[in-house]
Amino acid sequence: MASLIEDYALLSDMQTGPLVSRRGSVDWLCAPRFDSPSIFGALLGTPADGRWLLAPAATVNDDGQDLPEDQWRLNCRVGDRSYAENTFVLQTVWITDTGSVRVTDFMPLSPEVDLIRRVEGLTGEVEMRQEITLRFGYGQVIPWISQFETVADPESEEPGESEVIALAGPDSIVLRADPMPVLVRDEHGPRHVGQFTVAAGQTRDFVLSHFESHRTPPAVRDVGSQLRETKELWRDWDAQWASSSGAPEPEHEAVVRRSLLVIRALMHQRTGGLVASPSTSLPESIGGDRNWDARYSWLRDASLALDVMLEHGHDREALQLRNWLLRAVAGDPSDMQNVYGLGGERENHEYSLDLPGYERSRPVRVGNSAARSHQSDTIGYVLVAFERLRRRGLEEDQLSWPLQKALLGHLLRQFELPDQGIWEMRGEPQFYTHTRVMMWAALQAGVDAVKVHGLDGDLQLWETHRDQLALEIWTSGYDPGVGSFVQHYGSTHVDASLLLLPTVGFVAWDDERMIRTVDRIVTELGDGHGLLRRYRNVHLPPDSDPADFESQLGQDGFAGEDVGHVSVTLWLALNWARSGQVERAREIVGAVLRRGSDLGLLSTAYDGEPGAGGRMLGNLPQALPHLSLVQAIAAIAQAEGRSLAPQVLDDPDDDPLPHQADQTHASGEIPVPTFEDTLRVAGNAAVHDRARKS
Repeated sequence: MASLIEDYALLSDMQTGPLVSRRGSVDWLCAPRFDSPSIFGALLGTPADGRWLLAPAATVNDDGQDLPEDQWRLNCRVGDRSYAENTFVLQTVWITDTGSVRVTDFMPLSPEVDLIRRVEGLTGEVEMRQEITLRFGYGQVIPWISQFETVADPESEEPGESEVIALAGPDSIVLRADPMPVLVRDEHGPRHVGQFTVAAGQTRDFVLSHFESHRTPPAVRDVGSQLRETKELWRDWDAQWASSSGAPEPEHEAVVRRSLLVIRALMHQRTGGLVASPSTSLPESIGGDRNWDARYSWLRDASLALDVMLEHGHDREALQLRNWLLRAVAGDPSDMQNVYGLGGERENHEYSLDLPGYERSRPVRVGNSAARSHQSDTIGYVLVAFERLRRRGLEEDQLSWPLQKALLGHLLRQFELPDQGIWEMRGEPQFYTHTRVMMWAALQAGVDAVKVHGLDGDLQLWETHRDQLALEIWTSGYDPGVGSFVQHYGSTHVDASLLLLPTVGFVAWDDERMIRTVDRIVTELGDGHGLLRRYRNVHLPPDSDPADFESQLGQDGFAGEDVGHVSVTLWLALNWARSGQVERAREIVGAVLRRGSDLGLLSTAYDGEPGAGGRMLGNLPQALPHLSLVQAIAAIAQAEGRSLAPQVLDDPDDDPLPHQADQTHASGEIPVPTFEDTLRVAGNAAVHDRARKS
């Protein structure tokens, strides 16, 4: 059985992201990319679907079966588990009755895909157990396995080494181990099993490498050198933040650093695409069917990550995300998707695997049909991100501005169409207030491009539709009867996406109408444990039988209520910080951090109270909660006057941009007019007009 979601650690080489359980089992590894089929798939099945266990022998019984933790903790325990400072080098100290060892798991930051595990004896002697079950294609393909002996080196007189090569179709794995486990076969197929003893001062290295089957295995490299290089590279990247960002409180500094590292770890090193999560189908409700494949790149996430990287000194990554966005959406705007592959691939067919699922939660999905759902807010996120780049002095080029104008043209052609909204509802399309505001923001970005930055464009057309949208939103998206914005036109309910309306300047953070909206969201969407739901899925009278809420199909097309989501809860903290309620914002951030793992990782959702049966739910780690956490902490720092002024964007020499066209504005900080007063006038006019008609 797989471990609790919070017990998994992420490793990363910025190409893929294996998950290692607290008990020392790599239960999830896709190779060579995040979105490739799994090689280790026990996370969503059983050990027979692939895993790599490396732990003290005391954690298994005489037959090699995993013991429950309450049994092996009698004479064996994890003394410490942590990342080496500001890296993704995982260090786990095991303490047994006979001694202690440290297991170091990491992936070198290189073009190859290598997973390395080093065992070091610290005290006494510890008997270790190793079990490797290789299964390609999400556990469905048993590879052909061969073992080879390399030739001894005649000059150094070093003996040859054993290699195990697993081959099936386009994929190959080579295992180099000291000592090499023994191949055994049973009713589940082949696996490699072995036990060995490590004494104080001894070191054992195990290296698993993926390579294309038509190529030769990668060369052997010194593990010690790779370990030092990997730590240095992660720390060099992290150090950029230390000199370029704002100043959060000391208690939050490590949190921001880890979240930025997570975001970087989920950016593909070659394409710059940001994967929403390295996992698929970890359920948002145990036994439920809200299980999604998040191993793809959402335009919305990439746009938010661009802004976060820009504001925290990581200009190179901001430009990588910018260029990825351009490549992904290039083409006919009518073909634009919400979700792409890591390289901008558009094929994304959703289907289910024949796996039992995490704790029997099915279906296990591959692909995500949200790629083709109608979400008009996405254009707004993209164009707002590009506007923020312009404010920081980045000039448009011969591709970027014409493409943005084409996106605005496409938005206007969809001006009167409802959509599925930010939550990718699988029910009837609606005119979601958040979507309409993001469409407004897209047009505002176009207007600013012309009036502030001197670019060409149909200013009158964009201004006309922008103002029309503003009046429409205040008329139909705001309900004076309930005193708040509403989820969609014709509704009296709220959803958490309304918390984002001030982020694009549509309404002030401290506007009374926004404050009342936030208050309603807290009251109506609270999960009872300190987090917010995204929306109420089933609308029934409060005194209804609880079973009715769980059985009735709701607005998202599924039965049952939504659970507490981490991202939207942090949006609440952002609102409170921006509106001057800093202590309340700080409390929310603290509540979220208590729901993070011991390694600082955040999942999609959380159910219950920490320490009282509460647990992580959904994919781990999820990029959006980490993005939202960084933004919330930055807002608290800015509210307390501890932020730094934005810097002119640094375009690194080793990451060239496309050709830059001449512009009429200077680089650096650019004064951008706000439209809050105009919007207040439009909003008041809409309210008064409705009052007269009623």
